[in-house]
Amino acid sequence: MSDFAGHLPGSRDYRRLLVGLFFGGVATFAQLYATQALLPQIASETGADAATVALTVSASTFGLAAAVIPWSVVADRVGRVPAMAVGIVAATVLGGLAPLAPDVGVLLALRLGEGVALGAVPAVALAYLSEEVDVRHVAAAAGSYIAGTTVGGLSGRLLSGPVGELFGWRWGVGSVIVLCALASAVFLALVPRARGFVPGRSALVAGPSLAARLRTNLRSPVQLALYAQGFLLMGAFVAVYNYLGFHLREAPFLLAPGAVTLLFLAYLAGTVSSPRAGVLAVRRGRFTVLIGSIGVMALGAVILVVPFTPAVVAGLIVFTAGFFAAHAVASGWTPIAAEPQARAQASSLYYLGYYGGSSVFGWALGIVYAGVGWEAFVAVVVVLCGLAAVLASLALRPKHAG
Repeated sequence: MSDFAGHLPGSRDYRRLLVGLFFGGVATFAQLYATQALLPQIASETGADAATVALTVSASTFGLAAAVIPWSVVADRVGRVPAMAVGIVAATVLGGLAPLAPDVGVLLALRLGEGVALGAVPAVALAYLSEEVDVRHVAAAAGSYIAGTTVGGLSGRLLSGPVGELFGWRWGVGSVIVLCALASAVFLALVPRARGFVPGRSALVAGPSLAARLRTNLRSPVQLALYAQGFLLMGAFVAVYNYLGFHLREAPFLLAPGAVTLLFLAYLAGTVSSPRAGVLAVRRGRFTVLIGSIGVMALGAVILVVPFTPAVVAGLIVFTAGFFAAHAVASGWTPIAAEPQARAQASSLYYLGYYGGSSVFGWALGIVYAGVGWEAFVAVVVVLCGLAAVLASLALRPKHAG
C-alpha cells in the first residue's frame, strides 16, 4: 500500500474510477430527490401543504445525514467499495417499494430508509477518491464526481416530472428507480477495488478510535468552516428547488407543471461548473474559487425575485452554477484538509452538515414562503449565502488553512 501514490489521469483505472463514481452519483442523487419535481402533484393528491409534502425530500436527506458517520465506520471495517455497493443496492430496493406506499406516512418511512442506505455513497466516495487518486489531481477528480451528482439530480427530476404528470406521482417515482438500477449496475461493474486503503479490525485497533477521529475533525476550525458551507449552502439550494415550483404556478407566471419541470434543466449549469471549479481550485486556490462561487450563488438568488419568467430562469442557472462550484470545492477540500486516519469521518461530517442543512432548511423555508412570501424567502437564502462566505473568510483563508 505504501508504494501506491494514486491513479494518474490517463490511466485505465483512473478513467474507470471517475466513470464508476459518476454513475454512483447518478444512482444516488436521482433517487434521493425523486419526489422533488412531484411535490405540487403529491400536495394536490393528498391535500397536504407545501411544507408537509416537502418532508418526502427532507426524510430522505435526514436519513442520509444520520447515516453518514455509521457508514464511514462500516467502510473502515469492510472497505470503501463494498460499503458503497451494499448501500446503493439496498437504497434501490427500498426506492422500488416507495411507489407502493398506501399513504404519506409509509412513504415517509420508506424515504427515510432509502436515505439511510444512500448515505454510503457520499459518506465514502470522496474519502475513497482522495486515497485512490494522485493528490495533485484530487480536486479535479472530485469535480467530476460532483458532476455525476448533478446529472443524477437532473435526470431524476426530468424523468419523474413528465411521467408523473401523465400517469401520477407513483409512476414518476418508479421510473426514477429503474434509471437508478441501471446506473447502479454500471457503478458496480466499473469502480476499481481500493489500493490506497486496507480495511480491517486490526488497522482500526492500531489507529485512533472513532471518537478520537471525530474529535480531531470537530476541533479543527478549517473542518468546521467546511461543514458550515455544506449546511448553509445546501440548505439554501434545496429550499429554492423545493418551493420554486409552487411560486411559478402562481400569478404572474401561471406555468403548467410540465414547464416547471423543465426548469430542472438548470442543473446542467452545475454539471459544467463543478468540474471547472475543481480545475480552477488547483490553479487559483480553493479559497478564492469558493468565495467567488458563493457570490455567484447569491447573485442568482437575487435575480429570482424578478417577476418575469426569463429572468427567473437566468437567475436559477446562475444560482445553480454557483452552488455546485462551491460544493465541488468544499467537498473536495474536506478530506484533503483532514488528518489521514480521519478522512472518512471528515467527509462524513461534511455530508452530515450538508444533508442536515437540506433537511432543516428544505422544510423550514417552506414556512417562510407560506407565511411571508417569495421575496422574504429569497432574502433568507441570500443571508445563508452571506453567512457561509463570512465563515469561509474567517477560517479558510490560506494563512489559516495552511
